[in-house]
Amino acid sequence: MKKPAVLALIVVLAVIAFAQGDSVPVYNTRPPMAGELLPILPADQRVGELFKYPYQVHAYDLAAKIPGVIHQLPCYCYCERIGHKSLHTCFESDHGAHCGVCMQEVYYAFQQTKLKKTTAQIRAGIIKGEWKSIDLEAAASMN
Repeated sequence: MKKPAVLALIVVLAVIAFAQGDSVPVYNTRPPMAGELLPILPADQRVGELFKYPYQVHAYDLAAKIPGVIHQLPCYCYCERIGHKSLHTCFESDHGAHCGVCMQEVYYAFQQTKLKKTTAQIRAGIIKGEWKSIDLEAAASMN
């Protein structure tokens, strides 16, 4: 009697886990209100082992230039599981420095912002996976 119930539970959990792989992570649908955002990790705290590569520090510099944009973007490292609410949250702490997904997405968002894309267009590109083409080593020279 218990075996079928356990098997059914395992199947349901597997379906949920598999379905999450296709889901869009959390993001905010509107620009931030005044005072709503926590600051991007300050430059004087971007030191140590986590910030040993130029592209890590530079990713934070870029995030600080487009906080309202990254507030409205999902993060495909699925850090919502640890309470993050958008790509912006990743750069409020050192999380973004040790996550290639976060850094690729912020470089992509900055690049697209410079091309005058709207936040909705940037979000659509991230959802399509266009951020995966960002080479962090090469992107470090992006202004």
